[in-house]
Amino acid sequence: MATAGKVIKCKAAVAWEFNQPLVIEEVEVAPPQEKEIRIKIVATGVCQSDLYFLTKCMNKVVFPAVFGHEAAGIVESVGPGVTEFQPGDKVIPLFMPQCRECRFCKSPKTNLCVNGSAGKVDEKSFEASRISCKGRKLLQFLGTSTFSEYTVVKEIAVAKIDAAAPLDKVCLIGCGICTGYGAAVNAAKVEAGSTCAVFGLGAVGLAAVMGCKAAGAQRIIAVDINPEKFEKAKVFGATDVVNPKDHSEPVHEVIAGMTNGGVDFSLECVGNVEVMRSALESSMEAWGVSVIVGWTDMYDIAIRPRHLICGRTWKGTVFGGFKAKDGVAAMTNAYLEKKVKLDEFITHNMPLEQINDAIELMKNSKCIRAVVEVSPP
Repeated sequence: MATAGKVIKCKAAVAWEFNQPLVIEEVEVAPPQEKEIRIKIVATGVCQSDLYFLTKCMNKVVFPAVFGHEAAGIVESVGPGVTEFQPGDKVIPLFMPQCRECRFCKSPKTNLCVNGSAGKVDEKSFEASRISCKGRKLLQFLGTSTFSEYTVVKEIAVAKIDAAAPLDKVCLIGCGICTGYGAAVNAAKVEAGSTCAVFGLGAVGLAAVMGCKAAGAQRIIAVDINPEKFEKAKVFGATDVVNPKDHSEPVHEVIAGMTNGGVDFSLECVGNVEVMRSALESSMEAWGVSVIVGWTDMYDIAIRPRHLICGRTWKGTVFGGFKAKDGVAAMTNAYLEKKVKLDEFITHNMPLEQINDAIELMKNSKCIRAVVEVSPP
């Protein structure tokens, strides 16, 4: 392409300060360096993790930044040493890399990669950024920064997808859908004929419901304090719905009463430590498995040992346990083969200039997923 090897000036939504609206700015995106890829971002979802670092985390080292990590685009150019991609490839950038060479990548026990940052941010993170504005380097959030028309990502953090994939749909596979669906099928390992409870019915929670159904769960209880989400949960496979506000007793007691002692599998998809405890206590004490899916790093969890001693398993998962490159390609194919849903998650489509509206929708639980059309394909 004509832009290969040159600095690209383009639009991006820049977060200059904590908990302030994003500003559409002209940014400069440097050419990719060794083992890097420059991607034209076509569409990006707005995820709760973006909101967490923008409005809750209060880590001032994060700013200024370009957020966004759930996207799809087209390879514009590649740096020296790149062998897996070429200009024109349809791709999904990954906030979790898969180098295929480290001890984590070679182990079937984890989907982590030694080369991943796991959300850690410090001054060195700015040094590696390829995006700048007004003479300042901007943090590339989770190494991706998809609220920009162009971004540069490491080769180990990009998944090539089928050329037939619609980018404004499969962008959701880059975070929320894999996270929730994989939490059920990979982390919890939901069994056919089992009972499940999913706490939180945003995109991640609904994807978890979809995963429970795909695994053959007989009963799936969807839990949320917003009853407007219940019909959507049923579309993805929920058999029962529970609003904790409708009951005087704690929700785990409600679920225990519905299931003769608790569910076989519970999944917390909110990122709230109190809900994490409720999800654990909702599982059968003798063999229940409870998975923490929602992200937070602000508070400790308090639990009494007896809630685990009798046989419960409490575990966590990131990106649904998928090895990133392999999982994203497989989930894209599953969508094209109509084995998983994506369209049903999308409640809003809007241009980059309206990204603050998308954020407000997410803050106020007025959408499942807003897809931002960053640039034309």
